[in-house]
Amino acid sequence: MRVEIWSDIACPWCYVGKARFEKALAAFPHRDEVEVVHRSFELDPGRAKGEVQPVITMLTRKYGMSEAQAQAGEDNLGAQAAAEGLDYRTRDRDHGNTFDMHRLLHLAKEHGRQDELIQILYRANFAEERSVFAEGDDRLVELAVEAGLDAATVRKVLADPLAYAEAVRADEREAAQLGANGVPFFVLDRTYGVSGAQPAEVFTQALAQAWGERSPLKPVAQGDAEACGPDGCAVPRHD
Repeated sequence: MRVEIWSDIACPWCYVGKARFEKALAAFPHRDEVEVVHRSFELDPGRAKGEVQPVITMLTRKYGMSEAQAQAGEDNLGAQAAAEGLDYRTRDRDHGNTFDMHRLLHLAKEHGRQDELIQILYRANFAEERSVFAEGDDRLVELAVEAGLDAATVRKVLADPLAYAEAVRADEREAAQLGANGVPFFVLDRTYGVSGAQPAEVFTQALAQAWGERSPLKPVAQGDAEACGPDGCAVPRHD
């Protein structure tokens, strides 16, 4: 079974939601038969690459809330993260464009390191003092190498704005087609969708339901036809 997760590194509920989903997945009896794929979704796609600002400033300008309201929201998120065993800095975080991070996540997928990289990016953005936005490509290279990627390859991707760009855009188009207008958004076997950072119990139920309702293959033709199998390929005889 495949689970696809649309998310953004700048999304705190994606950070919390991933932890809750993984709690459910760890206890799922068929854990080893579940493939998890992370898909791209930008919450702020119009933001320029070098445009970095404090999270509190972004929240007050984007949502029209006061600084006190924005800070209260961050404090609540910190408490929610702590309940899942996650570190979360409720003060002095910043916000910026995540497009390059998504491009690197597609590179990481090709090398089987996607989950490692997204978790490292979440940790760096939400729990560490150093910014993932203000330090430019050097910081992203450092984090990608920590996830097991080659530094030269990462730099080459970052230097080419077209590298994996279409893969990111394709994910975002697909999210729109599936009706996802926010993240995190979990899609189980292209049959069930779960929106938001739901409690682990909801993910447990969704996994069990999706697994139990998998449809066996239905043949569309009957009778014998030539095919290859473990004993080789039958060669027609012409007497």
